[in-house]
Order: sequence, then structure tokens, then C-alpha cells
Amino acid sequence: MLRWFKSNHQALTAIGAMVVGLAALYVAWDQARVMRAQQHGAVVPALQVDAFTRTVEDQLTLGLRVANNGVGPAFIRNVTPLQDGEPVDRIDGMFSAMPAGQVDRSWVTLTGRVIAPGELVTPISAAWPADEVDADHISALFAEWERWDVEICYCSVFDRCWIATVQVPDRQSVATCPDPGIDVFERYGSEAFIPPTPLEDDTQETAGAEQ
Repeated sequence: MLRWFKSNHQALTAIGAMVVGLAALYVAWDQARVMRAQQHGAVVPALQVDAFTRTVEDQLTLGLRVANNGVGPAFIRNVTPLQDGEPVDRIDGMFSAMPAGQVDRSWVTLTGRVIAPGELVTPISAAWPADEVDADHISALFAEWERWDVEICYCSVFDRCWIATVQVPDRQSVATCPDPGIDVFERYGSEAFIPPTPLEDDTQETAGAEQ
């Protein structure tokens, strides 16, 4: 056996070099993996979505706010409201329990937005005179809100994506986000500024009377 080792020392040297090379390759791969994990961890966004009510002076304000409590920017890819667990393309029903005299409606576009770390965004809010909202309205509102949720799909700068919701505080990791679709907050907010369409029947009756 000793004679074999003496006569094949070159082969042993080659085998040793190969083992050392494989070990070095593994160490390099492991270090790269750790560095990638550190890079991803250094820019991970974490969105928190909350519904809120606020009374200031003579107004009661309701709405939704989104905060990035992570350490990296959050790229908003898709926003999907859910009613009874089913996707819908309107959020009017969220405020259906409130009286008719809405005095303010504000919104910002959320789809396609980049939310920086520590930033707080209010995609939709609506206000009513506080003296017109009684306990029955509030009770009905909270009962209605139990039926609603909002899913926000967002990604990091490395295209790692998650879904945040109002009802479930823990985010869910997903491979990709759906197509953007309609920004429901912009739709609801902008409709407050669309003038009512004149009634054609009234116009025709007036014209007929003049003849």
C-alpha cells in the first residue's frame, strides 16, 4: 500500500487539489448566498394596512391608511378590494351605512406608487358632519366593514413580492403580483367631482310644452 502511494503521488496531489477546489467553491457559493440574503434583508418593505375613524372638531372621517414599516421601498403593483371574500371593482359599499350628507372625499392613486420606508399614505378618506352620525350609524358601519378587506400586492427592489391585507396582519409571500387593473380609490374619489347628467326626459317635456 505504501508503495502505491509513493508511485502515485501525482494522482494524490491532483485529488487533493480537486478537493480543495470543491471546498473553495462551496465556501464562495455559501458566502454569495449569505450576501444575497443580506442584500434582500437590507431593502425588505413591510406594509401595514389599517382602516381608521377620526373625529376632529365637527367632522367624522373614515378611511384607509397604508404604512411602510420596513427598511426598503415598496412598489405597489395591485390593489384588490374584497367583499365577503370576493374581488370587487368598487368600494362604495364600504360607506353604505353612513348618512347621505358627505362633506369631504379625498384620495390618492395607490397602484404604481412607491412607498418609502416610514411613509404613511391615505389612499381614501371620507368625512361627514359629526352631529349627523349617531351610534346606529357607527354600529352599522363596523358591521359592514367586517365584510370587507383590501389586498395590496407589493414588491421590493429585487422583485420579491408579498400581499398585505387589513384583516390578516401577517404578510403573505407570492411569486408575482397580478396586473394592475383599476385603481378603485381613484375611481371612488374622482366620482365625487363628476357633475350629474341632466335628465333627458325633463328636457324633452320642457321642449314639448314650449311648442
